Amino acid sequence: VKGHYWHFKYPIEGRDGEFITVATTRPETMLGDTGVAVHPDDERYQELIGKYCILPIVGRRIKIVADEYADPEKGSGAVKITPAHDFNDFEVGKRAGLEKINILDDYARINDEAPEEYRGLDRFEARKLIVAKMDELGLLEKIEDTVHMVPYGDRSNVVIEPYLTDQWFVNAEVLAKPATEAVEDGRIRFVPKNWENTYFEWMRNIQPWCISRQLWWGHRIPAWFGPDGEFFVEETEEEAMAAAKAHYGKDVELTQETDVLDTWFSSGLWPYSTLGWPEKTPELAKYYPGDVLVTGFDIIFFWVARMIMMSMYFMDGKVPFRDVYIHALVRDEHGQKMSKSKGNVIDPLEIIDEYGCDALRFTLTALAAQGRDIKLAASRVEGYRNFATKLWNAARFAEMNECKPVDGFDPANVKSTLGRWIVGKTVEAAKAVGTGIETYRFNDAASSAYQFVWGSFCDWYLELAKPVLMGSDEEAKAEIRAVTAWVLDQILLILHPVMPFITEELWEKTADSRAKMLIAEGYPQFDDALIDREAEAEVDLAIRLIGDIRGVRSEMNVPPAAEVPIYLVDATEAMKAAVTAQEAQVKRLARVADVAFKGQGDVEAIAKGAIQTVVDGVTVFVSVADFIDVAAEKARLEKEIQDKTKYIKAQEGKLSNEKFVSRAPEHIVTAEKAKLEEARDTLAKLNEAFARIAAM
Repeated sequence: VKGHYWHFKYPIEGRDGEFITVATTRPETMLGDTGVAVHPDDERYQELIGKYCILPIVGRRIKIVADEYADPEKGSGAVKITPAHDFNDFEVGKRAGLEKINILDDYARINDEAPEEYRGLDRFEARKLIVAKMDELGLLEKIEDTVHMVPYGDRSNVVIEPYLTDQWFVNAEVLAKPATEAVEDGRIRFVPKNWENTYFEWMRNIQPWCISRQLWWGHRIPAWFGPDGEFFVEETEEEAMAAAKAHYGKDVELTQETDVLDTWFSSGLWPYSTLGWPEKTPELAKYYPGDVLVTGFDIIFFWVARMIMMSMYFMDGKVPFRDVYIHALVRDEHGQKMSKSKGNVIDPLEIIDEYGCDALRFTLTALAAQGRDIKLAASRVEGYRNFATKLWNAARFAEMNECKPVDGFDPANVKSTLGRWIVGKTVEAAKAVGTGIETYRFNDAASSAYQFVWGSFCDWYLELAKPVLMGSDEEAKAEIRAVTAWVLDQILLILHPVMPFITEELWEKTADSRAKMLIAEGYPQFDDALIDREAEAEVDLAIRLIGDIRGVRSEMNVPPAAEVPIYLVDATEAMKAAVTAQEAQVKRLARVADVAFKGQGDVEAIAKGAIQTVVDGVTVFVSVADFIDVAAEKARLEKEIQDKTKYIKAQEGKLSNEKFVSRAPEHIVTAEKAKLEEARDTLAKLNEAFARIAAM
């Protein structure tokens, strides 16, 4: 804030007309001055060190001391010391043995330690009178404008005053040593590991811990005072009475301390106090120590460290938990920390009402990358709500096609290539999701689940299974029904940790009866022998081929109903066999009329009017000339390329403008950069499409 430096002259004792000048931003605190500090190497003040000056207005004799806290380059080089109202002055006062005089009451008014004319005045009223008095006495040397840091209360929004009070402390250094060693030797592990550095920084520089608070509610401090102020700290009042009797030689009346314990002290007891401690309960024996603590980085010291310190002290050196998972901070979609004052708070209950709890849980899981905060937007939750809908619809599809769990079903006995393929994909997904959860890489777990459920199962397997389910081969149909039901069960098991509600509901609905609720089932465990690499290669090839053909059709605006011929040039025997085996699926899902295998000698004949793409190193010609207006398509692509190029140039100009980048909010700049990258990606695809059609 904008403020002032008031330069006051303090008379040197026994030297008429000689002064030492100090500068202060808080003139009212001079009433509590008990010293003046100068740097021990400051030649200007060498002869004054150890001598005294007289505190104006008060008339107190205060000592001039040498301390490196005084900066010879700042102001006059002499600093007034008010140990009761400044943290740095307090330390100087301790080193120099200065008296601590508190001149403020609980309401920041001047108390009875000050001259009578200032008593009861608000600190700022007193400031005005003190400055006027110093001017009247000829002791105000000058006033300088300055900008300085002033602490404000986040609730009261008024200036906070350092204030000398009696408090209770814990010798945290003693507690910190074994707690630090527990992390150093790996008994406690931080995830991500880099947060250990934050922990060590606090623990290796720990200060005495002030544990007393002047609040209405909390654990009352177990200290009792005798008639003369002597205190007795005991576990019970009876023990305090006994200690007092031993001290005084008779029974005396005791008064318990009214202060309560710091919230973090009480919270630090959590790992064992919730289990019945100090009694040796069965719960304590079973559940202590815990396995993992999930928390935020901002309370690593306030809570995590305190739990470790206190647990190891009270629980015979046993750590309270093995892993500390530090989760991300949930910010708004622009990366700003949520706060009521900014109006950017996302209420989880409103999100749940609109999109469902599972969608919100999956969103947070999918965005929980280690070391990165979460940028949460309602649109992201909406996307994962659609994922939940996709899962529900897949279960409905299974129900409509009579796909129900079969007792004794063994995935190892599946005969069809499609069935063996999806069984293998299920095994891989279960392992990937499980590994993600076990290693606290929850975003990897969510990504693996999403890609498998939406991609492999819903988009491909169910589409590939439709002809079988609608066919007349009852044996093949029965197997695919059983496989579909089994895979759906595994999906529900895999997703349950993240989406417990929809999966539990579907678990009940997708079978006539269940032995247990889903929450009581174990996580799927599979043998890698269930992965059939030949089936995987065959079906994956068909999927890549179908995907590429669909891409070409989309780029060239081929009508959806048109069936195009395709030609594969110089395909390997293995590829020929795989494509031939999946030919019916390729034709159906890619809208292909014919599939033919050709050699290099045929290229000239088939290239005309065809678009080329490459699948697994083999050139595939998609003949589209009979289904599109080539000239019109070239003109369309040229127009889109021109428009996109013009847009990119404008975006690059905007982002190279230093004024825009420096003045615009960070989230706006980030959004504009994202638009530029998206436009560049689109332009690359347009150019690729144009090159293809130009080569026809």
